[in-house]
Amino acid sequence: MKNYRVLCLTDQSDLPETELFIRLKKVGVDIEVACSPKGRNFRQINTSDVPVHELIAESRFSPKSIRKIRRILNQQNYDILYCFNNKAASNLLLATRGEKKYKIITYRGTVGNVSFLSPASWTTHLNPRVSRIVCVSEAVRRHLINMRFLGLKIPPERAVTIYKGHDPSWYQSTPIDLQGEFNIPENAFVVGFAGRNRPHKGIDHLIGAARHLPADENIHFLLLGRLTGDQSLQKKIAQNPYKSRIHLAGFREDAPAVFAACDAFIMPSTKREGLSRAVIEAMVQATTPIVTNVGGLPELVLHNQSGIVVPPEDAGAIARAILKLHTDPAGKRRLGTNARQRIEDHFHIDQTVAQTRGLFESLIN
Repeated sequence: MKNYRVLCLTDQSDLPETELFIRLKKVGVDIEVACSPKGRNFRQINTSDVPVHELIAESRFSPKSIRKIRRILNQQNYDILYCFNNKAASNLLLATRGEKKYKIITYRGTVGNVSFLSPASWTTHLNPRVSRIVCVSEAVRRHLINMRFLGLKIPPERAVTIYKGHDPSWYQSTPIDLQGEFNIPENAFVVGFAGRNRPHKGIDHLIGAARHLPADENIHFLLLGRLTGDQSLQKKIAQNPYKSRIHLAGFREDAPAVFAACDAFIMPSTKREGLSRAVIEAMVQATTPIVTNVGGLPELVLHNQSGIVVPPEDAGAIARAILKLHTDPAGKRRLGTNARQRIEDHFHIDQTVAQTRGLFESLIN
């Protein structure tokens, strides 16, 4: 195996991404990172053994970023350039225009929004100089390789699935006091959710599920995210017969501690899910997940083994899943324990490191 050097370009690196860089360095990969100093994990990277270059890409076409990337590339002889977002990919491809010596990798974290008819897609994943597209789930990969237009298609070997790995120890938290913070009764069955109020997140179906629940069941919903200022959502909750049991928690820095206090966690998405971090954080707490059969969610949650999978846009099915867990505490605990173990066994950061290193070496060979 010949020696090789990797430059990873990203923005404000999240924790799994940050740990990937650091652990790749520890297993012997000659890796450097270009990222924004504004990220909450920048200090963690900057104080590690990974060389860091400050890079802020404000748009997909940023002359300043292109010049900065060229300066970085002129400092070292890199073999592999790995872009973790679209801004980084577009600017890198412009900065290396005419160059054929680099193996370029892009990263795709959601299903959809890539098209042969989209000029923007040709400046990122569809660019002919991209050697590999790392997909966060098999659902993302299938979507890419199944695209067709006038004979155009992505070669199957160009798209590879590597799950974004986690370590359960990152998220271990003491459950918060739901009664003290949200006035939720101590003996209530609490269903958690976290996300933005976008149509594909399916919050309407989650709130609609309350209408299918018996009025005398002590079931409460706890919604995390920047939702409190959403007047449309507030109106829907006000019109729901369960309104007094639907609580908006706002954005929380301690989301894992909130999930740990819940009995179940639901992700009612209708499309586009790559690999939901919120679901992973809940599963790590052994909180039983209920997810829709959308995108990468059924890759995370195996039906009746590590949670419950329901059809999308089906409020009745969501309600039945909630009642099933509510009336079977032992079954709920079993599914929650299996959920945590599934993350440990199949979505661990060490697996991501090994697979990413293997990808690098396959490209060099």
